[in-house]
Parts: sequence; C-alpha cells; structure tokens
Amino acid sequence: MAITQSDVVYTAVATAENGRDGRVATDDGKLDVVVNPPKEQGGSGEGTNPEQLFAAGYSACFQGALAVVARQENADVSGSTVTAHVGIGKNDEGFGIIVDIKASIPNVDAATAKDLVEKAHQVCPYSKATRGNITVTLSV
Repeated sequence: MAITQSDVVYTAVATAENGRDGRVATDDGKLDVVVNPPKEQGGSGEGTNPEQLFAAGYSACFQGALAVVARQENADVSGSTVTAHVGIGKNDEGFGIIVDIKASIPNVDAATAKDLVEKAHQVCPYSKATRGNITVTLSV
C-alpha cells in the first residue's frame, strides 16, 4: 500500500553532480562523497558508487525491519548483521540490479533465523519498493 505525502515523517534529500562519475551530497552535509564507476565497469574505482550506496541503505533498512519483527516474535537478534550484495549488469532494457541479502543471527536457531528474515523482507520498505522489480534473494 502506497503512502501519501501527508504520511511522510522524514524526507532525505541528495543531489548528484555528473551522474556515476562525480559527486553526491545530502542537503544537510552529512553525506558528501565522490562517486566513480568501479574498475569492473571501466572506472577508476576511487570513489563509492550507486550500488554501494544502495547496498548500505538496503542493509540498514533490512536490519531495522529485522529488529521490528524480532520484537513482535520475542526473538533475540542482538549481535545480528545484515549484508546486502548489490550487483549490476546488462539486461534487455539496458542495465538492471540484483540483490542478495545475507543475515547472520547468532542467538536463534536456523529455522527461526530463516523465518525472521522472511518476515523482515515483508515489512522492510526497501524490500517493498523493489518487490516485483528486481530479483532479491535471502539467506541466513
């Protein structure tokens, strides 16, 4: 279900200059980074890139969703980590991305970890935004 403008409680604002080979900064100055294509795409690889930024945002968001689900399920996710692998490659429409979410949840058994990750995937805003648009795989 989509939210309306009146539902918004926070809006992040970032501006890019020169696309994938330039700079990205937020309006509050908390993020100001050089972006360059990685060496695998013929770039210098000296700065960060959109895929790394997306992986950082998705992993942090998913970790937050995991914590919400864990509270609901009375599960201990302390010490857990979520790693997002974001790949980019050519497809029929030009380029596309693929994501692999890997969660480590040391204080629960494997079946519980799998269940928590699947439930987190249903509530994570990044997962909701990408559902049906890109391939996202989950593993624990």
